[in-house]
Amino acid sequence: MSNYKELVIRLEKLREYLKILKELKEKCALADFKRDNVLRGALERYLQLSAEAAIDIGEIIISELMLETPMSHKEIFEIMGKEKIIPPLLAVRFCDIAKFRNILVHDYVKLDLEKMYDYLRNDLADFKKYIIAIAKFIKKFN
Repeated sequence: MSNYKELVIRLEKLREYLKILKELKEKCALADFKRDNVLRGALERYLQLSAEAAIDIGEIIISELMLETPMSHKEIFEIMGKEKIIPPLLAVRFCDIAKFRNILVHDYVKLDLEKMYDYLRNDLADFKKYIIAIAKFIKKFN
């Protein structure tokens, strides 16, 4: 895999972002995010960066394997699930994360703090599962 270094860099960044999100999860309640715009901004940004890293990883793998070209971020995860690069159920979860990323980036006026907080409380494990699946996939090529 010629882009092995790029994948490793993005996996490391994703781990870094998740560590920060885990700290926010442990230290902050919903009320803290409602009260503190800086904390809310950190939550938004690190959720976005985590989604972006997952998307980038998928794009690299799809390109390396010369699979069909995704027309959206959601399709990246659909292709990865179909090709068994990540488990199909995880692919479905990441389709939702791709949609959420679009809201973070483009429809930020419509951001729902409670939904962001729910992602923080309940969906970080999906990113960990994604990292594990990608690491297993990469090992096949090394």
